[in-house]
Amino acid sequence: MSEDLVSVIMPVYNAAATLGKSVASVLAQSHRSLELIAVDDGSRDDSLALLERLAADDARLRVLRMPANGGVAAARNLGLEAAAGRYVAFVDSDDGWLPHKLARQLATMREHGVRVSYAGYDRIGTDGRLLSRVRPPAEVDYRGMLRSNRIGNLTGMYERTLGELRFRRVGHEDYVFWLEAVRRAGRAVCVDPGEALAWYLVREGSVSSNKLRAAGWQWRIYRDVERLGLAASIGCMAHYVVNALRKRA
Repeated sequence: MSEDLVSVIMPVYNAAATLGKSVASVLAQSHRSLELIAVDDGSRDDSLALLERLAADDARLRVLRMPANGGVAAARNLGLEAAAGRYVAFVDSDDGWLPHKLARQLATMREHGVRVSYAGYDRIGTDGRLLSRVRPPAEVDYRGMLRSNRIGNLTGMYERTLGELRFRRVGHEDYVFWLEAVRRAGRAVCVDPGEALAWYLVREGSVSSNKLRAAGWQWRIYRDVERLGLAASIGCMAHYVVNALRKRA
């Protein structure tokens, strides 16, 4: 693995309307040593053709195809299997990064000697309005992650010396992934708690906006994935609800 190569995994499904902007935000990073692995998950629009055109202009963009639509966890896992970098980061095909995002994260990880990092981000509506600012704490450990997912998947980055990590096909697969990453790493550090390094597009009716279903998934993670006792699960759930409300305040 190259010492400073960052593998960026982007699952793509019917994203022709937003894909170009998301890809551009990755390829425009000031940290140039990266590979963007875009995994088309059986798109039925022009996403695959657009990816192939973009890849022809920048060799750092690699395009993979799922044999059939398998969902975001399977698409990310295929990208992880192909990744060559020492570091791995994720971004979806309708989200994006500020140009110095990767450079700032790498510097932070080296400065603090940590293997997982994350950053703040802004939640943007489809009309371009700023819906809310998500500003996570300066650092988090496994216990803190149980209380609330402090790592937005579009900002998280980890060093592969943690070992092989994969996404599980469960509700809140992002959260389960970063729970395990932080458990292995011991702690994770935020680049700058007061600054946004990415934007997250919020679509009406999206999985992330269905709060009741999301709460159900969270409860099952505590009980079935992390195997917490009833009292511990209730305590963590209370923290989760409070923090979820703060994120959208």
